[in-house]
Amino acid sequence: MKVGNSANDNTKTALTFEEAFEVWIFRRRGWHQHTIAAHFGVNPGRVNDVLKERKHLGSRLSAERLYKKPA
Repeated sequence: MKVGNSANDNTKTALTFEEAFEVWIFRRRGWHQHTIAAHFGVNPGRVNDVLKERKHLGSRLSAERLYKKPA
């Protein structure tokens, strides 16, 4: 029997590659890590893992391609 609400109810523990791509987009737009984390419902450490490229390698490059202007 479950009693009370846990602080971890309905919270995610990881970001997908697509969400990591969005992290880079939000960061480029000037969002802070804690705001990005709140948007996805994750701990700010998960956002930091993406920004330090410990997780989802290639997501930064994919996001940069979106903003790269043709020569």
